[in-house]
Amino acid sequence: MSFLSATLSRVKPSPTVAMTAKAAELKAEGRDIIGLSAGEPDFDTPQNIKDAATAAIAAGKTKYTAPDGIIELKQAICAKMQRDHGLTYTPAQVSVGSGGKQTLYNALMATLNPGDEVIIPAPYWVSYPDMVLLGGGTPVVAETALETAFKLTPAQLEAAITPRTKWFIFNSPSNPTGAGYSRDELKGLTDVLMRHPHVWVMSDDMYEHLAYDGFEFCTPAQVEPGLYERTLTCNGVSKAYAMTGWRIGYAAGPVELIAAMRKIQSQSTSNPCTISQWAAVEALNGTQEFLAPNATLFKRRRDLVISMLNAIDGIECPTPEGAFYVYPSIAGLIGKTTPSGTVIDSDETFCTALLEEADVAVVFGAAFGLSPNFRVSYAASDAALTEACTRIQRFCASLT
Repeated sequence: MSFLSATLSRVKPSPTVAMTAKAAELKAEGRDIIGLSAGEPDFDTPQNIKDAATAAIAAGKTKYTAPDGIIELKQAICAKMQRDHGLTYTPAQVSVGSGGKQTLYNALMATLNPGDEVIIPAPYWVSYPDMVLLGGGTPVVAETALETAFKLTPAQLEAAITPRTKWFIFNSPSNPTGAGYSRDELKGLTDVLMRHPHVWVMSDDMYEHLAYDGFEFCTPAQVEPGLYERTLTCNGVSKAYAMTGWRIGYAAGPVELIAAMRKIQSQSTSNPCTISQWAAVEALNGTQEFLAPNATLFKRRRDLVISMLNAIDGIECPTPEGAFYVYPSIAGLIGKTTPSGTVIDSDETFCTALLEEADVAVVFGAAFGLSPNFRVSYAASDAALTEACTRIQRFCASLT
């Protein structure tokens, strides 16, 4: 009998982490690797947020807190929800965790039973299905398509719902595609959900402030107030505030669900880092002036990457509404051969060859549940993006 839990066999390591680690390994060997695999802003945490952290240290705010966050941060989250979305929450309806991933995980662990189904549109963030499996549930993948800009249609959502459906996980703008749902598109989905009162909504809003071309972000409970009592609205400070390593995520929802999530957290990690919590208070309550300039910067990078990738025969790269990813198709390259003799028979083979032969790290589409594609994170400098895309162009031109 294996010493390890059978639960472990149901999940796999994160492919994005694996690709980033492989790129780092090659770089340590002296290779000039350009990494476009990690979903992490390349600029520093704003100074006012760093100052709040050092002030908290100086003031001795270094002790344990309540398991799921200090009241000051919960109040700041409630104010942010009201300010940005017109949604009213009390601190008792808010949970703060060590990153957005923990809040999602806590909710699934607190609610899933064997046989429960969770609808996940593909392509999806790599962790969604594995967290469902760890919680004992069954992921139900609903594939989208390039033709619909990687957005789930109401008909697809309707078809995926069964009496066993417990959650629908919704992510807009999306990781890995950057696809953002307009209010009308989201209303089409919420209309379906209103017909199925047993289905709860887990809305991952992590990229809400990274939106371009006039796209207006909205969240399900905002679009359909009737879903308020069965929606968990999840977010964090990682992406918009360049605070990935600070590890603060949060969720707002019904009191009973938040209490259940608190119980899970109290017996696992307990409270998030105290200093990070005080930094997050400043992030949410302090100036938001840098958000728009940062979005403008990301839009410029998006347009640069899209133009260079779409210049490649065999690659089709749609224009996303938000986040800092593009998700091009390589359908036109399948079957071709690299100069070293590797046959491109999948997006995983393509990405491996791109790393080994062109020194560019991206993530293959199968990791996100939809092929043949790959994900590029354009959270890098213009110079790095230009050089990386030039290498991709040369690599693809060399295929026969």
